Amino acid sequence: MRLLVVPQRREALEKLVLHATNLRIPIVEVEGGTVTALAGFDGHQGIALVVGPRRYATVEEIVARAKERSEPPFVLALDSLEDPQNVGALLRTAEAAGVHGVVFPTRRQAPLTPAAVKASAGAVEHLLLAPVDDLASALADLHGRGLRIVGSEADAPLAVRDADLRGPLALVVGSEGQGLGPAVRRRSDLLVRVPMRGAIGSLNAAVAGSILLYEALSQRGASPGSSAASETRPRRRAKTATEPRKGPRVASEASAPETTPPTEADDLPPDGPSAGG
Repeated sequence: MRLLVVPQRREALEKLVLHATNLRIPIVEVEGGTVTALAGFDGHQGIALVVGPRRYATVEEIVARAKERSEPPFVLALDSLEDPQNVGALLRTAEAAGVHGVVFPTRRQAPLTPAAVKASAGAVEHLLLAPVDDLASALADLHGRGLRIVGSEADAPLAVRDADLRGPLALVVGSEGQGLGPAVRRRSDLLVRVPMRGAIGSLNAAVAGSILLYEALSQRGASPGSSAASETRPRRRAKTATEPRKGPRVASEASAPETTPPTEADDLPPDGPSAGG
């Protein structure tokens, strides 16, 4: 592991450089072109952290993380999203909402590009990310482990606020152009929509997915003893459902929280209408 810094940017980035020094991470001064070549894009702001290859998780590890935290499993599934920015934005929201892991297909899914990692604002370094060959089969596996599968669909008859999103849950967000695939739709226990009042017929996939995630969070409540627990409002009775690439990674400043040296990423595998309707 080493931190690459463009000399002309070192003074502005001194806080990050000092933090890396305290962590005994070697500091290497390089030209901006070198960072651009390693990062794969020019949005690095003059600093990058070179780390080991990304290790992806499994469905089993995601469920195990929930058990370790003594929480009902909370999983986000992405069904063939096409825009890396949407992927990154959803990963950022998922991590903020307390999702234990994200499942997505290895094919026909936007890769985890540097742009996606930057949009995630560091969330990719905290979430368990599980690429799977067959998303429908992975959802069946999660269902067998006690999770309800709730998909977002623009014309679903049930509004998300009328659905019961408590307990073990996997939320599925469909692609921008096609929505949920037929196999994934069949695996869903429940389909919900985000209510729409305006002239626009749908929402951006990342926006719609974020609304679903936070509706689930508000219903699930905060962890015992946290200050947010008192903010969770009581809810009316709701309807329920039936029961890698190898080599070093380069992380840019823009993709990480302000208090830690930022990270960039390697590739991952590609939003039908979103859940507005």
